[in-house]
Amino acid sequence: MSEDMSIFSGDLSRMWNLQERPPLQHLTWDWWWWLVMLDDHEGNPSGKQLMVLWSTKDNAIVDVNGSPWTPKGRPGFDDDGAIALDGMVCAWWFDGKQMHEPIIKKICKMIAIPDTHPQWPLTDDANTGQGGGAVIPLVGDDLSMGLKSDLSEFWINLVSDKEMRGDNVPTDFKLKLTPWNQAMSTARRASATYAANMGYDILRLHGTKVSGTLDDEQVSGTAYFQKVCVQAPSVPWYWGVLHLDDGSYIDWFIPHVSLTVSARDNRPWKKRDIGHIALSQGGLFHDAKNKRSEKFSKATITKKAGANLEGEHAHYPGAPLPVFEIHMYNGRTDIKLQVEAIERANWTFDQPTRGGMQSHLTYNEYPLKLNKLIIQDENGTRTESEYKWARGNAEHSWGLLH
Repeated sequence: MSEDMSIFSGDLSRMWNLQERPPLQHLTWDWWWWLVMLDDHEGNPSGKQLMVLWSTKDNAIVDVNGSPWTPKGRPGFDDDGAIALDGMVCAWWFDGKQMHEPIIKKICKMIAIPDTHPQWPLTDDANTGQGGGAVIPLVGDDLSMGLKSDLSEFWINLVSDKEMRGDNVPTDFKLKLTPWNQAMSTARRASATYAANMGYDILRLHGTKVSGTLDDEQVSGTAYFQKVCVQAPSVPWYWGVLHLDDGSYIDWFIPHVSLTVSARDNRPWKKRDIGHIALSQGGLFHDAKNKRSEKFSKATITKKAGANLEGEHAHYPGAPLPVFEIHMYNGRTDIKLQVEAIERANWTFDQPTRGGMQSHLTYNEYPLKLNKLIIQDENGTRTESEYKWARGNAEHSWGLLH
């Protein structure tokens, strides 16, 4: 499992497709999303982190962090598979100590183009059709993301918004994302269909290696990717991911119902956060040491107020950031971990819904410090001390967008 690969594997042929199920107004939401976790030479345990997404939504108007977004119509397709869409490019940057958000928030036209298109500039007829292509915002700066036709590497090119630039926010991001190992860098798809055409489709790469430059600084690290289409109300969820230095991977996902479903503010801590009822429980462990992957259908999570506080730059200075305790087990392997949020990125979404009402979603992402890890299986017990580093991010959302 830990051996490096030269190309990405799995089915990436639908990387640039949209509207694979009939769209639903107010509900259909598509995005490409990267979480990049970079080495920090100052030794900060969570490294430096970049989140970026390219998104479109089937809705007349959505307020995103105070900016009205009015997507015009549904994506349009030409005869060769290119897609024109009204979208947004959004990004945040964590410099190892402080969150900078958003460093990019642009409403713009975009083109999603597969490498089979006659206008694709990097055509290699021997490799096209496997997943190569790009999403290209039609703006003056290069904010593109794509995959080479031979599946050897992705690229991310970004230019931060002028008003966000400073000593700790790079201007130019030029990143190359290459395969890591078979478990991490094999594309995996998950989907579900509910009543009335509602459902979701997700394409994931659990891990890649990263190299490139931030301005003139050489960087390296790892990254996580997902392409998502959601056509269902967005209920609250907990999600998190950890990359470990030996090529292992841990994630958890717990959509739930709680009193926070009616919350309309973005404070990071509320008394009503204490309890929830899980709608499903899931987790995954790519175990590089035992060379196996394990799924978990039993997972619990507890959130409590931590010692870290939001800084003066944040939405609620002095508010405590959360600590998450996760327990996953499957009869053979038992994993307990505690992760601590050291900063927060916060995004709010408000959109009109039926009867003149407004629906709301607060979405939080937390760079993590791993405080405790206990892995027990038939071969013994491992703890966090066996890993040189562990980097990750957690999500917690509340509200109900519909």
